[in-house]
Amino acid sequence: RAGVPLERGPQIPLKRPLRVFLDAQPKRVHHADQFFGFGIAGLGINLEQRAGLGVFTRFHQIAGLFHIGTGRTGPKAKRYGYLAHVLCLFALQASAQITDDDYIDADPLQAELGQLLFYDKILSGNRNISCGTCHHHDLGGTDGLSLGIGEGGSGVGLDRTPGIGDDRIVKRIPRNAPALWNLGHRDIDTLFHDGRLMIADTYGNGFNSPAEEWLPQGLDNIVAAQALFPLTAQFEMAGNPRENEIAGAIHDRIDTAWPILAKRVRTIPDYGNAFVQAFDHIDEPSDVTIVDIANALAAFITTEWRSFDSAYDAWLDGVPLPDAAERGRQIFFTSARCAACHAGPLFTDQDFHALGLPAFGPGRTRPWDPMPRDVGRMGKTSLVADAYKFRTPSLRNVALSAPYGHNGAFPTLAAMIRHHADPAASRNAWTRTMAALPDVPWLAGADFIIQADTAEMARQAAVPTAVGFSLTDQDINDLEAFLHALTGTTAKNRPLGRPDAVPSGLRVD
Repeated sequence: RAGVPLERGPQIPLKRPLRVFLDAQPKRVHHADQFFGFGIAGLGINLEQRAGLGVFTRFHQIAGLFHIGTGRTGPKAKRYGYLAHVLCLFALQASAQITDDDYIDADPLQAELGQLLFYDKILSGNRNISCGTCHHHDLGGTDGLSLGIGEGGSGVGLDRTPGIGDDRIVKRIPRNAPALWNLGHRDIDTLFHDGRLMIADTYGNGFNSPAEEWLPQGLDNIVAAQALFPLTAQFEMAGNPRENEIAGAIHDRIDTAWPILAKRVRTIPDYGNAFVQAFDHIDEPSDVTIVDIANALAAFITTEWRSFDSAYDAWLDGVPLPDAAERGRQIFFTSARCAACHAGPLFTDQDFHALGLPAFGPGRTRPWDPMPRDVGRMGKTSLVADAYKFRTPSLRNVALSAPYGHNGAFPTLAAMIRHHADPAASRNAWTRTMAALPDVPWLAGADFIIQADTAEMARQAAVPTAVGFSLTDQDINDLEAFLHALTGTTAKNRPLGRPDAVPSGLRVD
């Protein structure tokens, strides 16, 4: 039985196997999935079928309209509960389509400036890596690796090498490079695999972030805030202490490095002039700060990686899906319960779940926890209940962003689907060759060392996962076909793309 409070008291009394999810903050209809799970058993109707019921803007209006959930458990209350679920799911389908109005506004001149910065290595400590190196246009906005090779490496994707001599890398990037698709959607309020960046006024600057109160004021949105952190990450872009002034400053305090980077950029004449043209409040290059750089990067990311013209979007307009994709859609929203987590127009609940992926790599270690493991969300919250949980990724254009999982453990969609169906069996069948890890001889001994820790492996295996269901091979093929139907028809043809050259004169990857 579900008896979950909905907006100051009303409850939904039901005695059927279903899942009810509640977000206490009133939200727009786009967040319907965060209130209610899909796949209510026994209703005898297609809950996912589109219906022209209009858009409900507040779900407590539905509760109030039908006087549902007053604590009663009789047949009438049960019928009201069903009706509320049906209406909410219909409302979700009626509003599932994405338009440009659903995205953060961005100035085109700032976006063009952000494109250059995105691919310019001037923003890295040793001037040897850019944002675009690990989020490349040719690789669907990622790097094609399970665990990336950060500063010190050379090349892109599977051809990226780990460097030589004193410049060689000393650690792989602990997590898979996430795709950038639709980060500018207004519903996005949490970023990074562990959710360590969230929209919140915890520190008086609009965000709960690793920089805490030292995150600067004036950032336009969460994407701008996110853009600042790879710049100060030692193994991603900053480099090692004593190698450059950026890495040295970070070890004093994170915010001491950003002004140095800003000066690097604004003293390049082409950049200085471009900022004057793109930002009304900048009268001369000396006015440029790291906030302006972050806002320009965000303008580029939020416009460049918009994608909502997939076969699924056409289906919302009444265009049938191919047969296999249609079968996969029905499985996705019903028996496999995928939409319990991959819900809404972006196919993510932005919540955190334990999937029990095979463990490998250097781990995201902490000063008091040097083990080569990744505890996921627990690293942010310090709550044991959050151990090994990771943020649900959006599935839009997911077919373009292999490998899959927070550590890129699985090379194909089919393998990832199989893992969701039976995590224990998948973990046992997993082999190290499935990980896309460029050869780094001096790190090879540590790449899989965590698997030798039997106690840690037992802890990870004991964590309940949010998945597990029965699928046939045909089901898996159909689900994969549906996921391919989430790829935008213009996903590989972005508005700006990769520039041929950047104002610093450094080589563009």
